[in-house]
Amino acid sequence: MLDLQSLTIVSVLVTITHILGLFAAIDAIMKARTSQGAIAWLLLLVLVPYVSLPFYWIFGRSKFQGYVNTRRIRSLNMKEHTQTFRAVDPKMVADFESRPSMMVLERLADFPYTHSNSIRLLVNGEATFDAIYEAISNAKEYVLFQTYIFREDGLGERFRELLVRKAKEGVGIYFLYDEIGSYQLTRRFLNHLREEGIHVRAFHTTRGKGNRFQLNFRNHRKIVVVDGHLAAVGGHNFGDEYLGLSPKIGPWRDTHIIIQGPAVQAVQWSFLEDWYWAAGETPEVNWTEAPATDADEVAVVVPMGPADTIETCGLFFVHAINSARKRIWIASPYFVPDKQVICALQLAALRGCDVRIMLPERPDHLLVYLSSFHFIYETAIADRIRFYRYQPGFLHQKVLLVDDEIAAVGTANLDNRSFRLNFEIMVAVVSTDFAKSVEEMLLADFEHCCEVDPNEIQRRSFWFQLAVSGSRLMSPIQ
Repeated sequence: MLDLQSLTIVSVLVTITHILGLFAAIDAIMKARTSQGAIAWLLLLVLVPYVSLPFYWIFGRSKFQGYVNTRRIRSLNMKEHTQTFRAVDPKMVADFESRPSMMVLERLADFPYTHSNSIRLLVNGEATFDAIYEAISNAKEYVLFQTYIFREDGLGERFRELLVRKAKEGVGIYFLYDEIGSYQLTRRFLNHLREEGIHVRAFHTTRGKGNRFQLNFRNHRKIVVVDGHLAAVGGHNFGDEYLGLSPKIGPWRDTHIIIQGPAVQAVQWSFLEDWYWAAGETPEVNWTEAPATDADEVAVVVPMGPADTIETCGLFFVHAINSARKRIWIASPYFVPDKQVICALQLAALRGCDVRIMLPERPDHLLVYLSSFHFIYETAIADRIRFYRYQPGFLHQKVLLVDDEIAAVGTANLDNRSFRLNFEIMVAVVSTDFAKSVEEMLLADFEHCCEVDPNEIQRRSFWFQLAVSGSRLMSPIQ
């Protein structure tokens, strides 16, 4: 039996919890993205606040508070910077005013299309890491290095030694990592980098007012910029598994690109926004646009994330799919789309487009893998939308091909996490030559795929169908 004092304490705690639940419910009503979400949070927070409050603090927000203030830097400088593009060389800025559909991506990005770029496709880890290693080795002024995952393994040690060597040569090294994705990095490792003169920062998704419990946001960007003239963007993190050395997953299929030309400046700006949030300062960098000498490809860089005023990532995919007239091919490790993306895919198929979605056969996240069965079944229209499972190892590339002219490579997955919770970056290239190289790459990948029967789930056991339905409920936070 509880004594009177204990009963009083329990009563006070219960009352406080219900009051907090009520305030959280009001917050959910005002900020939830959908009416269904608002109703669900309202019921949970009012009826069972003891359980639902911690979940709401972690998963309830759809906007990353505080980071938006760093956007003021770009809003104040972007107009001048865009004018600089035009003033230095008008050929560096591509004019698509006569093609309104092309202007959508430029407006989403808040960066202009630029000419005079060289975009080199890098297939798999060995090609990617060799190219990045060579680029950093040739750095003269600075290296901006950002990743979601960095491992203290063979590959991580190789790049640690390189970064330390370049720092000793007087090159400024700025190392930015996501503290949740790179949770295994030890304090000893990070302190060693600092002692060697490397500027090290965690992105700190939990920093700032209203973000203390927001563990659900991630900075998923993978960016390397060298001297403002070369950039690397794509799906590879830095760890041995990205070289296919994981005994659990086996071969790893991923794609990166190396950019030279004025588009590098937009990649650099994305890094500086993230660095400013993490460090409260902006490194001195080179803003001189250097056109590529061996190519003239048009590209636009589209950063996206939960601090955007609109859902940039979801709109990027919807627009790309809606733009297709001949085909839309997408390779992604995850397929947990929202209703808008599903409708866009179905409309593309009904227009007669060749719609193909390439997914991995082997999962790295079970819930996401199970959810994909439901969304494949929901999206399919007879034989008009074709799904493929990549067989050897794990497919991790984030690649999109539209018709014969546009291809995009970057970090965004075809799921709700990338649409609303992750900071991502995609590079869209308007070039028939580059699109052809992406087509050839994906055709080679399709040779290693098995086509999926959308009705497969109906032939599975009751318990498997139940697991799929249950995992689908978690899709907004996966």
